[in-house]
Amino acid sequence: MSEAHAIAGVPMKWVGPLRISGNIADTETHVPLATYESPLWPSVGRGAKVSMLTEAGIVATLVDERMTRSVLVEATDAATAHRAAQTIETNIDELRDIVRGCSRFARLIGIRHEITANLLFIRFEFATGDASGHNMATLASDALLKHLLHTIPGISYGSISGNYCTDKKATAINGILGRGKNVVTELLIPRQIVTDVLHTTAAKVVELNIRKNLLGTLLAGGIRSANAHFANMLLGFYLATGQDAANIVEGSQGVTMAEDRDGDLYFSCTLPNLIVGTVGNGKGLGFVETNLTRLGCRTEAEPGHNARRLAVIAAATVLCGELSLLAAQTNPGELMRAHIQLERDNTTAKVGA
Repeated sequence: MSEAHAIAGVPMKWVGPLRISGNIADTETHVPLATYESPLWPSVGRGAKVSMLTEAGIVATLVDERMTRSVLVEATDAATAHRAAQTIETNIDELRDIVRGCSRFARLIGIRHEITANLLFIRFEFATGDASGHNMATLASDALLKHLLHTIPGISYGSISGNYCTDKKATAINGILGRGKNVVTELLIPRQIVTDVLHTTAAKVVELNIRKNLLGTLLAGGIRSANAHFANMLLGFYLATGQDAANIVEGSQGVTMAEDRDGDLYFSCTLPNLIVGTVGNGKGLGFVETNLTRLGCRTEAEPGHNARRLAVIAAATVLCGELSLLAAQTNPGELMRAHIQLERDNTTAKVGA
C-alpha cells in the first residue's frame, strides 16, 4: 500500500448495548468507539448499562437539522448591501430552484444575513439527505453566489466561505441557529440504580454539574457550551463511522443538565451541532461500511433517515460517557484510580501479546 493510501490504525471496541427511544429510533444497540483513551470504553459501557436498566432508556429527540455555508459579497456601501439582502429574501423561491438543479438531495430551507460596513455575509441553510453535507452545501452555495453576482447590481465577490457558517470552529452562531443535527437526549434514572451502578446520588451529580459544567465553564469563557467531555465520545464515534473528525470542534459544544427528582436522577445532554452522515467521503472504507451496517444505518429508507438514526445513536453515546464521568468525579480519587488501573491493564495486555 502506498503512503498516499495508508490507513492509520486506531484501537476500536464495541460497547453496550444501550437502549434508545424517541422520535427517530427505538432500538438497543452496541456502539463502536475508536480511541487511544482505553478507559473511555468501560466508562461509556457503564452509562449504557444504566440505560438498559430503565424502561425507556435514553430518550433522544431530534429537534432540527440543517447544513450551512456562508458566502461573502462586497457592496459599494451599506445601503447597497441592505438592498441586496432584501432582494435575496424576496427571491428565495427562485434560489430554491437553483439549488434543486445542483443536487437530487440538497434543499434550500433558509437564508440569514449580516451586514458589517459594506460587507454582506449570507448564511445559506440546506437539508442534505443522508450526507453530512459540507460539499453539497458548498456546491449549492457556489451556484447561488454566481446567480446573485449576475443578477443583483452593486455587489462583487468576496469569498465562497465567509466564516459565518461556521465550519469547524467554536462560535456562538452555530449553537443559536444550528448546524448539523440538533439532538436532545434524556435519561431518568431511579435512585437505586444511581446508587448501585453509578455509586453516587442524584444530589451529588446535580451539584457537580452546576459547579463544574455550568459555573466552571462560565468562568473559563466557554462558548455556548457546558459539558464535561462531549468531545471524547464524539471523536471515538466519528472515527469509527467515517465522519470528518474536525467537526467535533463545534459538535462538542453542548449543554449537560441534571435534576434531583426525589432521589431519582434526571440527566440530559443537548447537542445542537451534531454533524454526521452515512454517505460521502470516508464511508467507502470496509470497516466503516461494516460499522454503519451493524448500527442499522445502511437500510433502504427515505433520504435522511439513516443519518438521523446515526445522529441519535451518537448523541446517546455522548450521554453515556458524560453520565459515567460525572458520577465518577463525585467520588474523590475514583477517576484517577480507574485511569491508572485500566491503562495499566491495557499496557500489560499489549506486552503479553
